[in-house]
Amino acid sequence: MSAKSIKAFTASEKKMNRIITAVSIAVPVVVALLFYTPAVRLSLDVSRLPAFHALLNSSVSVLLLTGFAFIRQKKVWAHRACMMAAFVLSAVFLVSYVVYHAASESTPYGGEGFIRNIYYVILISHILLATIILPLVLFTIYRAISGRLEQHRKLARWTFPIWLYVSVTGVVVYLMIAPYYG
Repeated sequence: MSAKSIKAFTASEKKMNRIITAVSIAVPVVVALLFYTPAVRLSLDVSRLPAFHALLNSSVSVLLLTGFAFIRQKKVWAHRACMMAAFVLSAVFLVSYVVYHAASESTPYGGEGFIRNIYYVILISHILLATIILPLVLFTIYRAISGRLEQHRKLARWTFPIWLYVSVTGVVVYLMIAPYYG
């Protein structure tokens, strides 16, 4: 690699890092703001979106596990297809989640006693890890696409279990709060 191509690669790498960082900050800020602003009136019924979100999260979980199995079998193309599908479904989830929370009030959890504590432990860990999974996924995918496979593997060792936890706990949170949707 020539000095000129190394310099161009470094510049594009820095640019991509800035873009990923900006997106990773903007998304949680927008989501957080939705919880503190009044719901907007949309001419569509969003009442079925929580169940759709659970379906998306379930699908992401299956794709992540399948992709992991494929890479263990050295089936790189199948692994890549599963991971990109998981990413696309996660992006669809995020857009749908933003629409839902922009158009409806938050549903309070109605459980009591010990189960309430369990719900909030799962919910809080889910929210905290959901805020850090976006940059991890974006950097992991970028490293794979840019051919930096060793760095991809190192980061994927952290990204995979966190992403799987977030997708599974998204379904668990839905199942726990579903009886309280109005």
